[in-house]
Amino acid sequence: MNGASKTSSRSAHAQAILGPELCEKLSETKVLLVGAGGIGCELLKNIVLTGFGHITLLDLDTIDLSNLNRQFLFKKKDIKHSKATVAAQTAGAFNPNVNIHPIYANIKEAQFDIEWFSGFDIVLNALDNLDARRHVNKMCMAAGVPLVESGTAGYLGQVQPLLKDRTECFDCVPKPTPTTFPVCTIRSTPSQPIHCIVWAKSYLLPQLFGEDEDGTDELDEAEKQGENAEEIAALRKEALAYKAVRSALRAQTTEDVAQRVFKKVFHSDILNLLSMSDMWRARAAPTPLDFTAIQEGRFFIQRPSNSSTTTGSAQIIHFQPANGHTNGKTPSMSSSSSSSNGVSGLRDQRALSLHDTLELFISSTNRLAERLRKGEDVISFDKDDDDTLDFVTAAANLRSAAYYIDRKTRWEIKEMAGNIIPAIATTNAIISGLIVLQALHLLRKSYAQLRNVHVQFKPTNPLSTSTMCPPNPKCGVCRDTYTKVLCDPARVTLSELVDGILGSDKRDVSVYEDKRILSDPDWDDNLGRTLESLNVGRGKFLTIVDEEEEWGTIVVALSILPPNHPSDGPAYILPSPLPSPPRLEKQQSTPPPAPSRKRSAPDDELLEVGPFSKRAKTDTNGTTSVVNIASPNKRRRLEEDGLLILSSKDDKIEDDVIEID
Repeated sequence: MNGASKTSSRSAHAQAILGPELCEKLSETKVLLVGAGGIGCELLKNIVLTGFGHITLLDLDTIDLSNLNRQFLFKKKDIKHSKATVAAQTAGAFNPNVNIHPIYANIKEAQFDIEWFSGFDIVLNALDNLDARRHVNKMCMAAGVPLVESGTAGYLGQVQPLLKDRTECFDCVPKPTPTTFPVCTIRSTPSQPIHCIVWAKSYLLPQLFGEDEDGTDELDEAEKQGENAEEIAALRKEALAYKAVRSALRAQTTEDVAQRVFKKVFHSDILNLLSMSDMWRARAAPTPLDFTAIQEGRFFIQRPSNSSTTTGSAQIIHFQPANGHTNGKTPSMSSSSSSSNGVSGLRDQRALSLHDTLELFISSTNRLAERLRKGEDVISFDKDDDDTLDFVTAAANLRSAAYYIDRKTRWEIKEMAGNIIPAIATTNAIISGLIVLQALHLLRKSYAQLRNVHVQFKPTNPLSTSTMCPPNPKCGVCRDTYTKVLCDPARVTLSELVDGILGSDKRDVSVYEDKRILSDPDWDDNLGRTLESLNVGRGKFLTIVDEEEEWGTIVVALSILPPNHPSDGPAYILPSPLPSPPRLEKQQSTPPPAPSRKRSAPDDELLEVGPFSKRAKTDTNGTTSVVNIASPNKRRRLEEDGLLILSSKDDKIEDDVIEID
């Protein structure tokens, strides 16, 4: 069978289902697939077999052992290699007529700007984090490229096609913010297992093995938020004491550093907290742990019977784990054995006794210390790094014991500390198929057929669909007016760019880059600076906001000049035509009360006008002139409120006006 016959046979079913016209279009379609994980592997296989001709696959991650149970394009030999590269090599064999271009990089890098996104016919998202999803959504809205968004969580999943001006975008509906905890709760008064896990992962591990030498940044922020001042002061002293422990972990010494860390963290620090008696009036005081007593199997946790006081009869907490043993020593058992009560003895799923937890703490601390001594500068948490996971597991469970909190298995802590969302291969496969169906509707421009599709945990109705919602008129992403400017950031000033975009329609505007304000009508210091000096360049967005709120927001996407642009040519190329934002409807507001006509009494003290907020400017003749201290719009708003701004102290005040500062 010759090559043409093979190609015809390979695409026969697709042509029969999709039609020859769409099949021909697919072979020329340029698709960007972002993510090569659980959904990404299934989706890559689908679009390769469907016949999408030109596929760019981008992912910044490498293959881990935990990926192999569902990401079938990878094998054990591929561990630590680029997901994008290996997935492209494996899937390329499924259809030799498809061109797959893998990229091992971060989608948020400057090189992937609006010009780059505009080169694709459609974008398919297979991401697992909110920040990257929002970035891709904004780039697609700016470039006008259709996007299919997706996600799974266990047996649940969703597919959402997005198209500017026709459907809502990813940010039209607010997303829940990540859960955060007060610093004092994490550092002093934990009450849940997650508090102890966050403490071990985000505080103790960086303090001992990471970059955080004093840990004062979060304390400064907590102080600003008004948290307990006494607790903050005690925590500052505690943080400074860690320096000696950090040095011991890095020194070549015969000292038992694990025991030193234990006594500092689980004994001395807890005793310091107990000295603040007011803290324990309404909660049970923690118990300092005893290193030697736990090792010898004679340590028991005693909690006051009345949790609202630190006095009274004590209750012994045995913390009996699933393997049937208490706080003392646990008989040795192989990883494949089962406990006396039938619970699996697998390492990750086996609940540890207090003694076993201490042994795991000693072992993991010594392993991490040895890595520091061999040259590692800093060690950060990675759910697939056994040393850091063991340390976080042991430290979190020791802290839980001291605070009478239920302890967790290594597997449970891995899920919580690694923010692991349960992934099921079947759900990924279903979602990937649905993504392709919605992508075909977008390529056909069958917009009436677009649907939001949900995979539900309902046997009688596993799939549900809903029609697409129109854009949210208040969305701060898809309702903006986007435009593109090609420029050399080293030669273009902020003023030149803004004036060029506004054209003849001069008005008072504020300019932002992300959350940074670069200029406003009352602060123009940056207008004469180049974009490069403001750290604004390729891949960035400049947001131009009308001060009067009469016109919509303009968002300028920056790209580099084309390669064939003459060196002595203009430093920037403006879009043609210039962006034309919509006129906004004025919201009816309550008119301000009429200004008082009351004159100042003769002996009233008149206040002199204070110093100007802007510095004086010098004209071309060397004459210094006073800068207007407010924009015309701000001046007019003040005058409507019955207030008058004087340009200098020599200005005359007309009748019926009260002079103010």
